[in-house]
Amino acid sequence: MNLEVKSFKNLTTSELYAILQLRSEVFVVEQNCVYQDMDGKDQEALHIIGRKAGKIIAYTRLFDAGAYFENPSIGRVIVAKSERKYGYGHELMAYSIKAAQEHYDKQGITIAAQTYLIKFYEQHGFAISGDEFLEDGIPHIPMTRN
Repeated sequence: MNLEVKSFKNLTTSELYAILQLRSEVFVVEQNCVYQDMDGKDQEALHIIGRKAGKIIAYTRLFDAGAYFENPSIGRVIVAKSERKYGYGHELMAYSIKAAQEHYDKQGITIAAQTYLIKFYEQHGFAISGDEFLEDGIPHIPMTRN
């Protein structure tokens, strides 16, 4: 998988379409969660795009401190269902952490993790940093990496 960072203004319309399609496939269809994915925040984010054979198969978006949490944050963490068996989620998170540190010049990162993924995020140095909450009907928990 090849990974790159892009600002919103540098995304092509084809890339944006593929990102939104992937997010919809996983967050809306696979997780059976009706929510407003296009939240008006993509324009503020840095976008991490993972490609395999030219197709977007993985994605995260990054925000500077203050957009969601006191620290920079990583969200919309996603790997296409057919590609999860290859461990791309770990590669994607490692790259996203490094990109957040480089672009925002800060060490701490906070995420709102789906609770069933706590162990996954712990492998990347995140620890629970708050109380569980529901977001769009799915249990989440804040986790921070210092």
